[in-house]
Amino acid sequence: MKPRRFLVAVVDDEEPVRRALRRLLLSAGLDVETFADGYEFLEFLKTHLPDCAVLDLRLPGLTGLDVQEQLTRSGLAVPTVIVSGHDEPGIAERALAAGASAYLEKPLDDTRLLAAVSAAANAGSHARHRVH
Repeated sequence: MKPRRFLVAVVDDEEPVRRALRRLLLSAGLDVETFADGYEFLEFLKTHLPDCAVLDLRLPGLTGLDVQEQLTRSGLAVPTVIVSGHDEPGIAERALAAGASAYLEKPLDDTRLLAAVSAAANAGSHARHRVH
């Protein structure tokens, strides 16, 4: 039996960033779904539960932090990695306090991103197995 591949959701309003992250994550053997905004991603969550989500901090409408907070409030066990090209004082701490597994600054280092996604997905997978 083949091991299940982790599903990673990428939420970023910049299409070139979504494409690049998709290629990187696919090359690491992960399944990937991409979304241009937080609303699309939250709609996807009605029928799917990814193992990890990579959320851009600055999104139109709902920010990555807004999405993270909604996940936490709703009790959905989706580990998140929040990424941002606009680092602001205290935002990393806010993201982590809201439940994000990691906070990374753009431009993203491929190795650090893959490590953060892997750690988040593995932690989420272990937590789901404990719940069921």
